[in-house]
Amino acid sequence: MQRASIVVFLPHRKQLYTADKPIEAVYFPLNCVVSILVGAGESARVEMATIGNEGVVGAYSALNAARAIGDNIVQVAGEAMRLEIAHFNHYLQESSSFHQLMHRYLFALTRQIVQAGACNRLHTMEERCARWLLMMHDRTRADTFPLTQEFLSDMLGVRRATVNLTLGTLKAAALIRYVRGQITILDRTGLEAASCPRYELIRQEFQQL
Repeated sequence: MQRASIVVFLPHRKQLYTADKPIEAVYFPLNCVVSILVGAGESARVEMATIGNEGVVGAYSALNAARAIGDNIVQVAGEAMRLEIAHFNHYLQESSSFHQLMHRYLFALTRQIVQAGACNRLHTMEERCARWLLMMHDRTRADTFPLTQEFLSDMLGVRRATVNLTLGTLKAAALIRYVRGQITILDRTGLEAASCPRYELIRQEFQQL
């Protein structure tokens, strides 16, 4: 019998799934970060969820969903454990504890998507950007991580000029440092104060999980 899972390297911007297309495998991030983006087209996409080593990419398969939820794109390169969908489904059927854990995780992920949708509609760009940076900080577990203005504009669904102004505001407040495609969190507490309240709700949900 072939190995059920293997560790693979996922490069930056690799698209793991395309919206509404079949899922062939699920991924358990080890030190990479993946975004779920939704929208009517590439020019209109916005990020609805961020998945790191706290979660599973493709976990909606546990709900007998054979198709991907949104476009799933690697935003921070790194390694992940790749599990063929047949093996994933087998574990769901054979292990009640694994089945329960996946459904608990899906609840937390769904809540993240709901809260992100509310944040995108109700809060300022500075609050949205601060929330996104905090979630990245949590998942990379590093104060410095790669980030381009172009990529952040894709994640937030806004123009690059808007991202430039927003990062400038956070930089002027000494919350972050941004140099040559690398961002550093300088003041975590201050960034939490600048973020929308949805971040804390999302964080608490995953802590409970």
